[in-house]
Amino acid sequence: MSPRQRDPAEIDGHFMQMAIEEARQALGRTAPNPSVGALVVRDGVVLGAGRTQPVGGPHAEVEAIRAAREAGHELVGATLYVTLEPCCHWGRTPPCTDAILSAGLSRVVVGVVDPYPPMRGKGLSRLRAKGVEVLLGVEAVACAEVVLGFTRTLTKGLPEVTSKVACSLDGRIATSTGESQWITGALARRDGHGLRASHDAILVGIGTAIADDPRLTCRDGRGPDPVPVVLDTELRLPLEARLLTAGRPAVVVCADDAPRRALPAEVIRVPRASAGGVDPVQALRALAAQGLHRVLIEGGAGVHRTMIEARLVDTLHLYLAPMLIPGGRGWIAEHPALSHLGDARRFGAPAQILPLDSDVRLTWRLDHRLDHP
Repeated sequence: MSPRQRDPAEIDGHFMQMAIEEARQALGRTAPNPSVGALVVRDGVVLGAGRTQPVGGPHAEVEAIRAAREAGHELVGATLYVTLEPCCHWGRTPPCTDAILSAGLSRVVVGVVDPYPPMRGKGLSRLRAKGVEVLLGVEAVACAEVVLGFTRTLTKGLPEVTSKVACSLDGRIATSTGESQWITGALARRDGHGLRASHDAILVGIGTAIADDPRLTCRDGRGPDPVPVVLDTELRLPLEARLLTAGRPAVVVCADDAPRRALPAEVIRVPRASAGGVDPVQALRALAAQGLHRVLIEGGAGVHRTMIEARLVDTLHLYLAPMLIPGGRGWIAEHPALSHLGDARRFGAPAQILPLDSDVRLTWRLDHRLDHP
């Protein structure tokens, strides 16, 4: 059935889903701005599409309007679909509401309200005051998920956090001697690099940084590369670490009383937790303050456990390979051991199961809400 034959609510949902896909394509490229998607539509036909450009560049609405004009379309009376409320204030760019009004668009369909304090409905009010029909809340859940990192930073001072693990069926990420290349196949690894590209930062612990000496970059042209981050309590990262020579300046988070050393990186000092390592909440707050709203954790075992037990992880991606590695190294720290099942973290049913050749990616949205002040 074509969009013209559907009922109005279904039509709006259809085009908003397309705008959401535009927004997802911009993830990892827009921080500290939110990733937004937009479409200009008339009579069931997309006239132009746009997504948020890197910071300082045009917003999604302006991009969609520009694309429609460059294609030679008349915009007066058309509908704009946009995943986040259009801005009505001057920042690095002019207000998007001005561009909408100048184009003569008569209807604007919005996913969610912008949580940014100067906004919070003011953009919608301005459009309505100028006679534009505004519909809010179409595909709101999906639209909110795309800007979760942006919203979380504004409301909690914390980023959106994803844990990514590639392991064997028995939960091992390496043999007992540390051999790990490769547990998963090429397709799973490519998917994992796409996951990297959709995040603002990629985080590992100092153990992983020293043992694996990773670059933490996106291969296969999936970039831009996320900011490499190391949790390094005692500031032990070697000067020759490869992630220090990556395309973007690295961030090293250490304890506030760690030894003083000169590193070619942004060194951030935070308080220690009671267990002695850096406080995970304060570490993530520091990253959010740097404009890093989406953080991908890739190891090691202690970091994964600390972040999950602190209820800081929103999504877990588990790339599972059809092999067993008895006695190998686990993806999550085993000590201290749990004595009671009632203390175990439960994720619920997988939200997504994606076959990747002989491997499979299992995705869980963790069943909790952040309760950090």
